[in-house]
Amino acid sequence: MDTTTDPGTRATTPPTDGPRPDHASLRLWLRLLTCHNLIESRLRNLLRVNFETTLPRFDLMAQLDRHPEGLKMRDLSRLLMVSGGNVTGLTDRLVEEGLIERRDDPRDRRAYSVHLTAAGAAQFARMAAQHEGWVVELFDGLGEEERTALHALLGRLKGHLAARPPAG
Repeated sequence: MDTTTDPGTRATTPPTDGPRPDHASLRLWLRLLTCHNLIESRLRNLLRVNFETTLPRFDLMAQLDRHPEGLKMRDLSRLLMVSGGNVTGLTDRLVEEGLIERRDDPRDRRAYSVHLTAAGAAQFARMAAQHEGWVVELFDGLGEEERTALHALLGRLKGHLAARPPAG
């Protein structure tokens, strides 16, 4: 069998005449990542152009919309999968703009929860309606059956991944 040597690693690898079957999972991961990046980039741009806002601000307001009882900062950080410092900066700006508010926790004087204001809820409702329309348009290249099948397959993958113990 012919082999090639990668000068950077001195590793000997078999020649490739196209995608190897054992790399199908890697190719799938890269395809998912590319699709995610393309969708996210378009949504970021549409939010910026149409609402002069960012995806992180939209995401924070979405979490508060899903939790009208309010959320503590640590819960927002966990749900948004970002550091507490990032959440604090976003929260400070949205409070200054009157879109969200901090409320003292009556059970713990050191804690507070964050809530959408009436103005924030109205603005988020407008953004969410447009956002959903944009997502529908981004997926309109797939038929209904294809979207359903893709949703089911990704759900199986999510379940499989969630059931595995964390790496490390």
